[in-house]
Amino acid sequence: MSKKGYTKIKGVERIYKHQNSGNYLAIKKIQGKQFQMTFTTIFEAKQWRKTFDGISYTTTIEDNNKSNFSTLKEVWEVMQKHHFPSLATSTKDIWKRRYELLKDLEHLPMDKIVPSKITSWVQKHSEHFKSEDYQGSGRGRAGRCNMNNELNMFVTIFNWYKQSEQFEKEAVLLTCPVKTKHRKLGFIKPVPDKRKQIDLQSAFLFFDYLPPLYRDLAMLQFYCAGRIGEICGIQWSNIDMKNRRMIIKHSCIFHSSNKTFLELKPFPKNKETRPVFITDEIMEILKKREAFRILGNDFVFHVEGKPINYCTVQLNYRDAQRKSGVPYSGTHILRHGMAKLARQVGGGLDAVLAMTGHKDLKLADHYSKCTEDDQKMFSEKIMEHIRTVLRDNNDDHATFSNVVSLKKFKNVVNN
Repeated sequence: MSKKGYTKIKGVERIYKHQNSGNYLAIKKIQGKQFQMTFTTIFEAKQWRKTFDGISYTTTIEDNNKSNFSTLKEVWEVMQKHHFPSLATSTKDIWKRRYELLKDLEHLPMDKIVPSKITSWVQKHSEHFKSEDYQGSGRGRAGRCNMNNELNMFVTIFNWYKQSEQFEKEAVLLTCPVKTKHRKLGFIKPVPDKRKQIDLQSAFLFFDYLPPLYRDLAMLQFYCAGRIGEICGIQWSNIDMKNRRMIIKHSCIFHSSNKTFLELKPFPKNKETRPVFITDEIMEILKKREAFRILGNDFVFHVEGKPINYCTVQLNYRDAQRKSGVPYSGTHILRHGMAKLARQVGGGLDAVLAMTGHKDLKLADHYSKCTEDDQKMFSEKIMEHIRTVLRDNNDDHATFSNVVSLKKFKNVVNN
């Protein structure tokens, strides 16, 4: 890159500003070799000049010419063409957002993306996110805690690259450059403490503050341990009230920005349908919803024949959570809560798998793991046991009057 179109920044060493784009060009010379990078802010340019150690995630034209491997950009484009059609719309949007920071690396051939380049890339962005300028940049930007999403996105791309038919020959000998240390380097600040597993009492208190339609929706979500999109998408054709059998088969897809209904996907997130036994409580909800059944409309939950929008679910859930004062937020707390309840009542992860439909034991464990409430319950049980033992042995409890101090014993031996 030439310095054409750039003007020198006064008082700052080797940083230039482009007259049209406003970007900043930073130049640094290390052991006779010159490196340069462009940035959108002067702070980033200064940080790069301050911290860059010569291990760059950039590469030269000569390096690219030596490689017979596809670049990250080429892999990403082929992945979008062949793999994206099988993904939900919301998943595609999330992946595209997480790819934004990876654009720094997309010009590199896959064999040139080695751990040292990942290290340099992580350090650059984590330093930016830790900076006072970024932390004070306003709502929606200052909440970043780590770079795990971007690192996971690269791992996802790399794993697809390794398994794809399009790149099977060139990818066979490569190993993933993302290491454990990169997640540690990408740490910015602790993740906020957020309670996800709503307890039984809080759940029913929360239900009491919901309007009738959303109360039925929330209660059915809780009883089925379902994802909100699955419950919004339940169809009458998948309900057999006579044999008390309901199939979780469809899922509503919502717009990523305005959260309105986009489409009804013919399968859940894990692409596997799951049966749900219709208990008396579920039967009661379904019978109430039958009064709102419309000819030609197969949705159990709808507003005047139209599918429910996720934004209205969020609005009603948040309002009820605020008014009830429960220390939980979001729509996924009901799925987490039932998973935890299933583990407590069922006594193991098999009960969680049966209720949530997970196929992965790690996910089932994550949804139902021990929390602060469990620590409180078990600590109270343990202390009650200690109190009982002390009461039972009150007449003959131990004292410290006849205990010999190790310090005194040591002194006697030495003398």
